[in-house]
Amino acid sequence: MKRSSALRAALAVGLVLGGLTAPQAALAAPVPIRAADGAYVAQETVVGPRLVDLTIQSPALDTTANVRLLTPDGWEQRSRGDKWPVLYLLHGCCDSYLSWTRSTDVASIPELRDVLVVMPEAGAAGWYSDWWNGGRGDAPAWETFHLREVRQIIERGYGAGPKRAVAGLSMGGFGALSYAARNPGMFRAAASFSGVLHPLKDASYWLPFFGRTGLDPYDLWGDPVAQRRIWEAHDPYHLAKRLRHTALFVASGDGTAGGPFDPPGVTNSLEALIYQENVDTVDRLREAGVSVETDFYGPGTHSWPYWQRELHRALPMLLDALKTGRGVAGHSVE
Repeated sequence: MKRSSALRAALAVGLVLGGLTAPQAALAAPVPIRAADGAYVAQETVVGPRLVDLTIQSPALDTTANVRLLTPDGWEQRSRGDKWPVLYLLHGCCDSYLSWTRSTDVASIPELRDVLVVMPEAGAAGWYSDWWNGGRGDAPAWETFHLREVRQIIERGYGAGPKRAVAGLSMGGFGALSYAARNPGMFRAAASFSGVLHPLKDASYWLPFFGRTGLDPYDLWGDPVAQRRIWEAHDPYHLAKRLRHTALFVASGDGTAGGPFDPPGVTNSLEALIYQENVDTVDRLREAGVSVETDFYGPGTHSWPYWQRELHRALPMLLDALKTGRGVAGHSVE
């Protein structure tokens, strides 16, 4: 048993003997796991069955940020060489790394008991990008945090293997397809639920969202005209050809009334705008010869009940890409 596991077990026994309960147990990592740039795990916190939060000191962000892990069966007893396939779940704008376990049934999905699920903080409006910042390129650098720092840390110390898939909603749906396109080969599959898949098409609409946390919205990618090249370099619509070897799932409602999870008569202009971006991007993907599975389900708003349902609908594709081998072996050693 690793030292961190032994410490958690000893703490749990002590609490029982003392007649106390503690839903959370915070432990400093005994030997900090580090990424190549020096990012390290400052603290591990057990927050529930199979749920562990990591607090990472990040040079890319110049601060700390959290990552929630939903761990697979057998993870606590893992040996150094044990590796599991990884599903990254990305949150939406104005939310946090807590959102997937707070608002969906992800922690109780049986098919995910053989997968390490990674739910990283992405800033309330970080937009899954290394911010341009007028050309300075300093913090926040969310893409570097996620795809270098977090990835290296979980692969070096937390059982993450080389088989990866990524999914997200809204801002996170953008992140899933943008990350997969900008880093060909890193993810076997990517899924977007009501994702912002063509921000350049609606630049004037999205700019205020970029500044939700008080930052200058033009610091993200610059001006959509003057820095159009930077916008295109992040926009999934313009990166379609780079997704040829990634299994894809794209889902969206159209914002009209009559959705199964909405009160009668409720419409949603945000979902309507996103729907058109999704249709345009899927058309672009298919023109480029990219295969993509879609679920354009018609009436529906920009809300969690739809995203939970779409996660379930996307899972067969995501898990097939990861080739988890559920029912054959609990985990793989690579």
